[in-house]
Amino acid sequence: MLDTLLHAFVTMNGFATSPVVLVILALIGAYLGGKVVEIIPFTRRIIERREAQAAERE
Repeated sequence: MLDTLLHAFVTMNGFATSPVVLVILALIGAYLGGKVVEIIPFTRRIIERREAQAAERE
């Protein structure tokens, strides 16, 4: 079991040193982060308040 985990860690470390993989992971993380913010009710209310304030100013 430990051998398998260590092998997976070393393999992922090899991927993580590639700049292309890091850019792809960053893009995926940004996309998922944006989706999570929309799903969480507290943050969705904050976004709706800001949008309403911006609409009132215009």
